[in-house]
Amino acid sequence: MTTTVGSVSLVAPVMTASGTAGYGPELSAYVDLGRIGAVVVKSLGSVPWAGNPAPRVHSTPAGMINSVGLQGPGVTVWRAGELPDLLATGAAVVVSIWGRSVADFAAAAEQLVGIGGRVVAVEVNLSCPNLDGGAHLFAHDPKATRAVLAEVAAAGLPMWAKLSANTDRVVEVAAAAQDAGADAVTLANTLLGMVIDVDARRPVLGAGGGGVSGPAIHPVAVRTVYDCYAALPELPIVGVGGVVDGRSAVELLLAGASAVQVGTASFADPRAVGVVRDEVEQWCSRSGVRSVRELIGGAHV
Repeated sequence: MTTTVGSVSLVAPVMTASGTAGYGPELSAYVDLGRIGAVVVKSLGSVPWAGNPAPRVHSTPAGMINSVGLQGPGVTVWRAGELPDLLATGAAVVVSIWGRSVADFAAAAEQLVGIGGRVVAVEVNLSCPNLDGGAHLFAHDPKATRAVLAEVAAAGLPMWAKLSANTDRVVEVAAAAQDAGADAVTLANTLLGMVIDVDARRPVLGAGGGGVSGPAIHPVAVRTVYDCYAALPELPIVGVGGVVDGRSAVELLLAGASAVQVGTASFADPRAVGVVRDEVEQWCSRSGVRSVRELIGGAHV
């Protein structure tokens, strides 16, 4: 079940997705966090942020839409208050950071200097659609992506650039991330969407639009991973989007991901990331697969 994402070794190819498992050991009551690949914490800025107005989450026919808006205590508060308890569970930790500007990312990265230990990587959230209506999607622009990663490198951690499938330039942006020193790319964030209450004649979410996630976007995630792997086979990929069971996780591995993340499924069942991990292992056993590494990019043969 071991895999690698760039320079990072993981005990399993299944992780939580940022924004779906809190900042600390919230899921430890339901999952042995030491058996999954990593806990990717909710994105943190350099300062506390209250997020978007309520309501912030709404169901869709095959998933959900959210506009939480990156609420969080900030890197410094999280590092002192939440991280020790999370590490005590035996989890490997990936810290996710966000910003409205290159300077914001630089400030968050500076607060991570020296964090070391089992914080194995920093996932750079370049693609949140819930921030200012999607106006700060750095992941739509190769130049902006390079500029952010150049600053985040100061944290001294392997960098995973979290990108967006809302653009037809995703392969170009992934190449820019690789050139800027990213160890891997995470593909992909939620898709821009909106739900309107036809009786009230207003958007359901307090911020208007939001990010769509869950099984509905899984084929989009598979295609995005597949295309980036085909174009950039040396660039490690973390696949995310609509992973609900072992088969959907294996599908992303075959498309070219070295590991996957489980997000929306955890809202329905907080055990989901552990269930998916075990189902991948069971699928491999039934299929005569001795290592999950045999699956990576297998659909490209």
